[in-house]
Amino acid sequence: MAVKIASVENGSAAQAAGLEAGMVLLSADGNAINDMLDYEFYTSAPRLELAVSMGGKLEYVTVEKEEYQPLGCNFERYLIDEQHSCKNHCMFCFIDQLPPGLRKSLYFKDDDERLSFLFGNYITLTNLNEHEVQRIKDMRISPINISVHTTDPDLRVRMMANKRAGETLRYLDEFAAAGIEMNCQLVLCRGINDGEKLRESLTKLISLYPAVQSIAAVPAGLTDYRKGLYKLEAYDAATAAETLDILEEFGRACVEKLGVRLVYPADEWFLLSGRPIPGGDYYDEYRQLENGVGMWRLFHDTFIAELEASRRLLLPRQIDLVTGTMAAPLLQSLAEAACKKHRALKAAVHPIKNNFFGGNVGVAGLVTGTDIIAQCRGRLQSKLLGIPEVMLRTEQDMFLDDVTIAQLEKELKVKVKIIPADGAAALRAILGLKD
Repeated sequence: MAVKIASVENGSAAQAAGLEAGMVLLSADGNAINDMLDYEFYTSAPRLELAVSMGGKLEYVTVEKEEYQPLGCNFERYLIDEQHSCKNHCMFCFIDQLPPGLRKSLYFKDDDERLSFLFGNYITLTNLNEHEVQRIKDMRISPINISVHTTDPDLRVRMMANKRAGETLRYLDEFAAAGIEMNCQLVLCRGINDGEKLRESLTKLISLYPAVQSIAAVPAGLTDYRKGLYKLEAYDAATAAETLDILEEFGRACVEKLGVRLVYPADEWFLLSGRPIPGGDYYDEYRQLENGVGMWRLFHDTFIAELEASRRLLLPRQIDLVTGTMAAPLLQSLAEAACKKHRALKAAVHPIKNNFFGGNVGVAGLVTGTDIIAQCRGRLQSKLLGIPEVMLRTEQDMFLDDVTIAQLEKELKVKVKIIPADGAAALRAILGLKD
């Protein structure tokens, strides 16, 4: 595949070798460059020969650099070719439950093994062909994050509405045999893939240790926009406790046998069942933090450690803080601790009910500007409003519903302070201290 170079980074090995924007990269050491994984893998050597063309004229360029030093070429698309979209129709898919009218990018469902390796995205395996499976083995692309959901082939086909969903489970064994590390997730649907089916899935995945490095279990998120979708029922305190019992049972067995928990329940199971969040040792290396596993504990512990270490005297400061209903008790307890330590601080926490999505959605990351405005108007105690950064897109300027920070400030007549996801940094932001 011929790939056009869009730009070359200043000071890079590519610039030193004479590469420039507009050139077409044909191959690296004779290997075709089809996408970003090919590019990263085949240009990692300390010495390589590139076949390039400019204006139709073929030439060969020798590059010398440090091993694994980036070559320094940029392309029109980050992945070089098109992003792979999902071919499944999972009964619990959150994107299928989004309300209409959101920005187009939010409705795109990716299922791309390259994004799994590069950014930690989860893949279902159903998009992989035999060439891509072999490439993962040959390049030792590891770890990869896999949405398993169930190891029962027939049930997986039913849950994902994809006839390949069952047969592609064999890739788990193939990757394990090849030494590819995997982090797995199970999105659990009440009465469908929990109970005995959950036991079966855990038994199979644990048998693949040490290739399977972690298994996260999260409850399916349900919104009010499920018209025409499979009828699912949200977990309540009792059913959450039953599911957590199974996860805890298998986790304890792994600790005893393997020395590592391996099975990690998402924070929601503890919160739904009314049980205390475990201590930091429970989560080992926090491998599944992005799945909401251990996020509560890590935020709490880093916040408190920073609070205990803080010795600065503060000028009087008042701030309002918003969060989702699920994290509200945690933030409230931390705010009270901060105010007790720093008498000049007054912090009020406002749990925001997610009316925009409805259903059982209570996480802070899905709170919208619309709900914040509606529920905070006339209730704020200060002119400073702390917004968790997880509520905003990467640019930190807009919520999921396209309400901007500027609009929020105008509607509520406040100045917004973005609160980092790290507990220590969050405390410093609340106290008005610079890093």
